[in-house]
Amino acid sequence: MKIIDKIKKILHWRKSTKPDIDLNTELYQQFAPFRLPLILVVMMMLIGTLGYIAIEDFPLMDAIFQTGITFTTVGFGEIQPLSDIGRIFTITLIILGFGVFSFSVGILVEVLNKGDLLSILKERSMLYNIARLKNHYVICNHNDYTIQLTQQFRENHIPFVVVDANPNLEEEAKKHNYPYYVQEEPHTELALIKSYLSSAKGVITLSNNIADNIAVIASVRLYEKEIKRRRPYFVMTNAATLSDIEKLKKLGADSVVSPTKLMAQRLSAVSQRPEMENILEEFLYKKDTPLDIEEVNVPSYSWMIFKKLKEINLSDYVKVNVVGIRDDKDKFIPMPDAEQLIMQGSKLLLIGSGESIRQAKKIARKKEKPREMQYV
Repeated sequence: MKIIDKIKKILHWRKSTKPDIDLNTELYQQFAPFRLPLILVVMMMLIGTLGYIAIEDFPLMDAIFQTGITFTTVGFGEIQPLSDIGRIFTITLIILGFGVFSFSVGILVEVLNKGDLLSILKERSMLYNIARLKNHYVICNHNDYTIQLTQQFRENHIPFVVVDANPNLEEEAKKHNYPYYVQEEPHTELALIKSYLSSAKGVITLSNNIADNIAVIASVRLYEKEIKRRRPYFVMTNAATLSDIEKLKKLGADSVVSPTKLMAQRLSAVSQRPEMENILEEFLYKKDTPLDIEEVNVPSYSWMIFKKLKEINLSDYVKVNVVGIRDDKDKFIPMPDAEQLIMQGSKLLLIGSGESIRQAKKIARKKEKPREMQYV
């Protein structure tokens, strides 16, 4: 079995994933009105077959065939001459068949006119598509922030699901190219299940109403405990004031962005150094940039603890530079020198290529210094 699993992993084969909720119950309820027409069709075929066997002494297959072409009124005629009683029985069967057919068509039209069946089929297909995602972001509340954020996510190939209770969400999704969306209140458990949060990387809630953001954060943290997730979700939100930022962080948000504060900081930086206006766009925000910057946690068991920067040799081995260190008290040390110690709870601000930073993360999670680094 291990060999088979390895082969599947090499070939990128995986088991078909299913959503945590598949809407089968709702789908069966939509098909419930068709039970009576189906029963009537079976009974008519049974009565017709037995009638032709009893009245005309037809063989079983001839009786079934004659009943079928009579009941469906296809007009093939008699497979063999019928008696007067047989013809009266045939006329009766035609009339009853036409009645059952008309009744069935009426039910079909009624179900389709409601639109619930097609909506459920579309949503069911969407849920199965969402279930194929992994390490995606669940973006709550559709607004101008969501439109701009999802555009950046698409350009950087980051998977996401938009959740909003807007009844016109399908139209908005087509307009703004949302590949995956869920029409539910974002803070409800049903929305979290439908967006396949169990396989997500994090949640971003971007409501202009702080109460909505609080409700989403609380729901996500409760869901996290309920499924006993090993690694907490990364939760990001927005806020208008400094007091709101503090509240949201205390309630469980990992990162809170203030659009007003960001704009003020950007305008201040540009006014002081106009030549640096496009530096972020050129080196950090572009999808094809060769550089990346990220803060990397150093676990308490890491071999890097109590080592000097010159001892870990990250710049020589994986081609990344440590441009800052944040200690466990959230004190930031910019441009640390080679003698700077890495203490417990430290976070390294690294700059380099995306692949180099990924390698640095793996090295930081090791308990012992890799052998290949002994000679660098």
